[in-house]
Amino acid sequence: MKHGKRYVDSAKTVDYTKLYESTEALDLVCQNAKAKFDETIEAHIRLGVDSRHADQQVRGAVVLPNGTGKNVKVLVFCKEDKYELAQNAGADYVGGMDMVEKIQKENWMDFDVVVASPDMMGLVGRLGKILGPRGLMPNPKAGTVTPDVAKAVTEAKAGKIEYRLDKTNIIHCPIGKASFGAGKLEENFNVLMEAIVKAKPAAAKGTYLKSCTVASTMGPGVPVATTKYGV
Repeated sequence: MKHGKRYVDSAKTVDYTKLYESTEALDLVCQNAKAKFDETIEAHIRLGVDSRHADQQVRGAVVLPNGTGKNVKVLVFCKEDKYELAQNAGADYVGGMDMVEKIQKENWMDFDVVVASPDMMGLVGRLGKILGPRGLMPNPKAGTVTPDVAKAVTEAKAGKIEYRLDKTNIIHCPIGKASFGAGKLEENFNVLMEAIVKAKPAAAKGTYLKSCTVASTMGPGVPVATTKYGV
């Protein structure tokens, strides 16, 4: 893959033979975020598990103390008696069968998070082939299938992110924007890392945190030392 001059110049500032402490790594990532827009900063964490086994799945959600810097649009599926609660909590869209049909017939996807009350999952299940591949299917482990839809909406708006393994046993998560600065990004990063460590499956053997890299949307990755997290 060919990279532009800006990326190549930024990559020269990274010493790939060392593991950076998180503060230093995030400071370097912010310095290298030179695009004309406020770049998203992501963490990429490789785990010593095998996602093909059900007992080695790592999945959950965590509220980042400083949010993600993104205006999150939330769609809620619930019964009519909860519409007002969801809307008052900040839901952008609330509905039932009407929303299912809008997604199916109009290919409407103008939302970032989907929340559903348990009694609506039979209906929402019809959208599995559309929402599933996009990582938008509500899930109890992520707190997006819940009787308390208002709380789920509030958390999503406050910066709740979901983490889950991909097929190569890596978790990819946004931890904020370059404009946050290294301090706020590190607070978010630490909360994410602690949540992933807590979610370590009992069946996981050997080194759990294999490697970690932080990077901005357009910038090079910076390797991060994970020894302080203890696994």
